[in-house]
This record gives sequence, C-alpha cells and structure tokens, in this order.
Amino acid sequence: MTDVAVQPAPVRRTPYLARWAATPFHIGCAALIAAYLVAFLIVPVASVVFVAFWDGSGFTLVNFADFFRTSIMIESAWNSIYVGLMTVALASAIAVPLAYFTVRFRFRGAAIIQTLGVVPLVMPPFVGAVAMQLVFGKNGSINLLLMDAFGFRIPFMDGLNGVIFVEALHYFPFILLNLSASLANIDSAMEESAQNLGASGWRLFSRIVFPLALPGYVAGAALVFAKVFDDLATPLLLNVTNMLAPQAYLRVTSVGIADPMGYVISTILVVLSVMAVWLSLLALKNREFATQQRGGGGLSKREISRGERIAAYGFILAALFLALSPHIGILLLSVGTIWSFSVLPDGFTLAHYTTIFREAGGFMSNTILYCAIAALIDVVLGAMIAYLAMRTRLPGRHLLDQIAMAAVAVPGLVLGIGILRTYFPVDLPFGAGSLATFWLMLAIAYSVRRLPYALRSCSAALQQLHQSLEEAAENLGASKSTTLMRIVVPLMAGGILAGFVTSFATAAVELSATLLLVTRDANAPLSYGIYVYMQSPAGRGPGAALGVVAVVVVAIATWLSFRVAERDRAKRTRSGMAI
Repeated sequence: MTDVAVQPAPVRRTPYLARWAATPFHIGCAALIAAYLVAFLIVPVASVVFVAFWDGSGFTLVNFADFFRTSIMIESAWNSIYVGLMTVALASAIAVPLAYFTVRFRFRGAAIIQTLGVVPLVMPPFVGAVAMQLVFGKNGSINLLLMDAFGFRIPFMDGLNGVIFVEALHYFPFILLNLSASLANIDSAMEESAQNLGASGWRLFSRIVFPLALPGYVAGAALVFAKVFDDLATPLLLNVTNMLAPQAYLRVTSVGIADPMGYVISTILVVLSVMAVWLSLLALKNREFATQQRGGGGLSKREISRGERIAAYGFILAALFLALSPHIGILLLSVGTIWSFSVLPDGFTLAHYTTIFREAGGFMSNTILYCAIAALIDVVLGAMIAYLAMRTRLPGRHLLDQIAMAAVAVPGLVLGIGILRTYFPVDLPFGAGSLATFWLMLAIAYSVRRLPYALRSCSAALQQLHQSLEEAAENLGASKSTTLMRIVVPLMAGGILAGFVTSFATAAVELSATLLLVTRDANAPLSYGIYVYMQSPAGRGPGAALGVVAVVVVAIATWLSFRVAERDRAKRTRSGMAI
C-alpha cells in the first residue's frame, strides 16, 4: 500500500495579501500596534511639542523666547549640558582603562573585574544618591578621614559635582560594555603591524587601538549623555534644581500642566537626547573601521611586568571601590541606627527592614503588578513587531520598528508630562478619577519606555529561527496562526522570556514618569516609596532598606535574564549539533 501525500487546500488570498506575504491576522496585529504607539507614545510626545509652540491662537516662538530670556532656564540648560559632558568624561576615565586592561592584558581576575564593573547598572542612581552623600559628602566617611589625616576636604558631592559623581558611577558600564566588545573585535594583525613599525605604549593605543574601537566608545558615550537628561530623581534627592529635568518637573507640579514653560523644557530635553544620538552617528560618518580578521581576531593578550601589574591592580581596585561605594553605602544605611558626622553608623539594626515589610507592602505588590503588566505588553508587542518586520512585506512594518525604538530617546519625564496633558481631562466612570492618574496608565507608561528592550530581544531570537521551519509546518497543513503559536513562539521562548525579565527589572526602578503619574500612596510602586522615604532624615533607613530590596529584585531579574539567554544559546547549539 503506497502512502498518498495529502496536500493542504490552498489559502485564497487577495493580490495585496499575497504580495505582502500577510494574512488579515497580521494586518490586524499591525493596526493594534500602531494604535498603541500612537495613543501612548506619539500623541503624548506630540502634545508636549505642540503646547511648546502654541499660544492659544496659533503657532508661536514666544514660549521659547521666554525660555531664553529667563536666567534660571539658561543656567539650567548650560548646567544640564555641562553635567552631561562631565559625566561622559568621568565615566570614560573609569571605563576606558578598565576595558583596555581586561581585554589587552593577561592577569588573574579579569572576568570578575568585568562582572563587578557592570554591577552599578543594577542600582538606579537615585537609590544610592543619599548613601553617596554619607560616604563622600562634606561630612561623609571619606572626607572625615581626609580631614583627620591631612586637614582638608574634597567637594565630591557639592552641587553639580554630586550629580556628576553619582551619575558617572552609575552609567560608566555602558561605555565599559560597548568598548570592551569593540576592543575584542579588533584584528590582532593591525596591532602587530603597528608594533613592527615601532609603535608601542600610548602611541599604539591612541593612534591604532582606540580609533579602531571608536564605534563602541561613541555608542556608550552617547547613551551616557542621553541618560543624564533622563535622570530626574538624582538632582532632586541631592537638592539640585538648576537643571532642565528638575525645572520641568517643578513647573508642571507647582504651576500646573497648563504652564507652557514645562513643555518648552521637555521639548528641549527630547532635542538634546536626539542630538546626542545624531552626533554619535556623525562622528563615525565616512570613517572605515572594518578589518579583515585572521583566525578568531581580537587584541592579543600579553603578559605584563610586575610594576605594570601593580599599577593596573591599583587603578582597578580604586575604580571598583568607587563603582561599588553606592551599594556599600546603601547597605550600611539600611542596617545602621544613626549615621551622621561619623565614618560608620553608630550601631546596626534590622528594624528598618521590619518597618518596610510592615508599612511598605503595598509598594512591593504594586511594583510586581505594574511591572508584570508592562513586561507582558512589551513582549507581546515586541514579538509581533519583530515578526511583522522580518516575516512579512507589509507596508510600514519597518516604521513600526523605528517608532517603537524611538522611545529610547524620549525621557520618562517628557512621556509623563505628555500623558498628563493628553489624558488628564478624560474622566473614568464610577468616580475612578482621571485616566492619566489611573494605576493602569503607570503600567502603560512603563511598557512604552521599556518596549525597545523587549523588541531587540525578540528580534534577536527571531533572527536565529530559520524560516524553513515555518514553511515546513505550512506545507504540512498548518495555518499561519497555528504556525505562529505552535512553532514560532515556542522557539522564540528564550528571547521572549529574556525580554520580559529585562523589561520587568528596569521598570521596577523607573521614577521620572512615576513622580508625575502617582497621586495616591495606595497606588504607588517601590521607586516612589524609596523617593518619599528619602525626603526626611528619619525615613532614610527604611528608604535605604527599600533600595536594597529594589537592588535585589533587579539583580535577580538580571541573573535570570542571563541564565535564560545562556540556556537558550546552549539549546540552540545542541540542536545545531544534532542536525
């Protein structure tokens, strides 16, 4: 008896659907994604820009003229740019040597050093800002020791210096990660050729190695610069208000959402963030960085002398002490009784943790709820956008991807102001209040801000999934929707889960939009609770304890994301070997 192959019935499609390799389901998904992005990203940001250029009767530049005529606004703009540039400079001074030492030289502990160098990203800068004052402030531990030993103090945390110091210690891993990857991809033949021609030491690094690694450095530096404009809580906690983000927040919360100056500042924040990305691309334009690699490529690691090893370890230990000092400070503050005008707390207690678990349970449960909803929205939208962009030819599919990624350049403060402006007049039924301050809007704001992370994770997972697997399923009679749910989604599970964890972890410490959209403590998440506790000396202990909880949550989520990615990579490797 011979087997008879059963051919599936052909799917009848309109000419347009066949040309676009799409089904009505794909078109419906694209429409829903577009509606979501328009409603909660494009319209809020556009409303901010619109109000900045509108005087009630027509287009105007009067609001911007008022901005440039106001001394505090000019001072705030220059201060923000200055803080951004100095943060990049200080972060570079820490990250560039760390990256070069760990990639270029062979010595013990390089992997541990790289790992510890990324740890600062686990702690949001505003969490450690108060602890940094206790360690590096005018009467902090370091300055008390300096005063006793040498009779002088260093103004680490005075005014703008404090903002620069805190943000540089938090954001330098962006440069470290990108630069390390670029250094590892440099063809060793380029270095060897330069050495054969007599280049060595600083000349070799400055003329050959660093220029070839410039794309990684510029990418990290641009991200650090843009992140400075997105950070609202650090200046506020350090009582620095003469910067753009604090000024926008104070104008909206004190004068009101009808005040045009808050929208002008928000528009300038978006422009500066976009300019940082544009200038980074301009810096690399018309320059060639590609090399023809031999073998595995990468800088050749060499042994270092005893003196070089001592100098390298000395710098590395100092850099890691600075990087980990916020974590050390927040931990000591969370278990300290009184810590004022002393090198260490006067005593130690666990009472602060008892306090937060008794009083702040709502903050924790709200955080889990909001971040879980936001992460779920992100992975669903991210997977859909990735699939539409890579598996269909729908018109505008790449535009959806670009709009979703554009959320990276929108500060949380700007998005929060835009949501208030757009949805505050909309009242919910049953006396639930305004739509803008409804708790679900907070989860939506988190999802919009974190969508790029989930999108890139889902895109990477889908890129590793060969389309022939889907074609085989369809040839056996499976519909597009069945193939998507039974084949594509399970094989993308690792990337989807990694995107979920990343979105959840980063949303858990979002504060800029939170401060604007939370109107009741009952609806507040963890980040808001930390900020409120830190406003008074009596609440700093419980606030620090909440900060430790936030760090633990983010650290566990980061570890889970790494484990999921490693497990998915190993699974794919075994599958490839089996094939």
